[in-house]
Amino acid sequence: MDQVLSVEAEEHLVEELEQVEGARRVAAILAPEAIDSLLAEAEKAGGGAQELLAAITKAVLERALQVEMADHLGYEKGDPAGVGSPNSRNGSYPKTVVTASGPVRLQVPRDRAGSFEPRIVPKRTKRLGQVDEMILSLYARGMSTRDIRDHLAEVYGAEISPALVSNVTEVVREEIAEWQNRALDAVYPILYIDAIVVKVRESGSVVNKAAHLVIGVDTDGYKQVLGIWIEQKEGSRFWLNVLTSLRNRGLKDALVVCCDGLSGLPEAIGHVWPEAIVQTCVVHLIRTSMRYVAYADRKKIAAALRPIYTAANASAAEAALEALRGTFARSAPGVISAWERSWETFIPFLDFPLELRRVIYTTNAIESMNFQLRKISKTRGHFPDDDAAIKLLYLGIRRIEGRHIDGEGRHVPAGQLRGTGTYGWKRALNDFAIRFPGKLPV
Repeated sequence: MDQVLSVEAEEHLVEELEQVEGARRVAAILAPEAIDSLLAEAEKAGGGAQELLAAITKAVLERALQVEMADHLGYEKGDPAGVGSPNSRNGSYPKTVVTASGPVRLQVPRDRAGSFEPRIVPKRTKRLGQVDEMILSLYARGMSTRDIRDHLAEVYGAEISPALVSNVTEVVREEIAEWQNRALDAVYPILYIDAIVVKVRESGSVVNKAAHLVIGVDTDGYKQVLGIWIEQKEGSRFWLNVLTSLRNRGLKDALVVCCDGLSGLPEAIGHVWPEAIVQTCVVHLIRTSMRYVAYADRKKIAAALRPIYTAANASAAEAALEALRGTFARSAPGVISAWERSWETFIPFLDFPLELRRVIYTTNAIESMNFQLRKISKTRGHFPDDDAAIKLLYLGIRRIEGRHIDGEGRHVPAGQLRGTGTYGWKRALNDFAIRFPGKLPV
């Protein structure tokens, strides 16, 4: 039976066909022989590939400007149809713009009426959009404004000031505010609450603050960062404000909330989402345990911990903990204490079927994100204020989520970030539906 494409599908298909046709034309114009010839001419003139790219960029932009001018006036240059026209060409003026190929000096056409407004290189624009995106990308990788300036000067020959880099990155302020206040789904089956320590200058000294990230797994199994909150001292009031803001943005219910023994958080969760299960994050608990273990004993301790969090039920887990206590009570008492403190918020995990357990404690994507965010925050050293730290973390998150490839192998378009998927999610979703009847949207 014939299938009828939706309007959106038709537009997407047409766009893809146009891109393919455009690529074919470019390939035909820039055949290997033509490129070799252009490179040979550039080398003969004492330049190289970079100079060739700059020359091509200049030619393309100037040609596009001439086409825009012809469209603005209504006739081509030299066309008799322009005789007697109320407006006409009036020479050109030089303008240097920074591009990915380096600085390019253009001749921008102008008209006698002064009404021509170029679109490809707008007035008062000294950088093309690709350069701004490059600056944001480098900044999101933890490079300082001066490092970015030096990098662009070294690689592209583009001279820009640290202040310009700061101005470019400041553009995301409104984007961050919109992201921090965006509407959320009504239900997230799993929430992960984690923290990254950042150094922030405050009252003339540098202090450690916790940048708390709330990561939600939606009903389709995609993980997304729902927001960032920075606080030096957390407690019940702080967490109540955070969770209330999430609820006000539309998050009416959470089924399982995984956290790491943060002060006041379980009480706040119980107030905002009374029926949510508060679960100590197994990965965090294992990581905390390893802080008390000498490097030579880590494999032994890891092997002894595994029977606890893979136990069939609470009784089996208690037996495994007792075995751990009997073997390592003297050599690693901190490990025993860490598990005893978290026991009441750990054992709910053991009531879940194995498939659901794997989804809850297998947080490779989250650990990977946190590792990258810690890396870029450490690279930057300390921040002048909380907003600067949030800006860098947001750009890092945007870069990490934005490069995700969905199940069909296509890059998720900018502004439509879905985060990363969850392996075995369909089976886990069925388990959630049975364990939490009526909670998931139909």
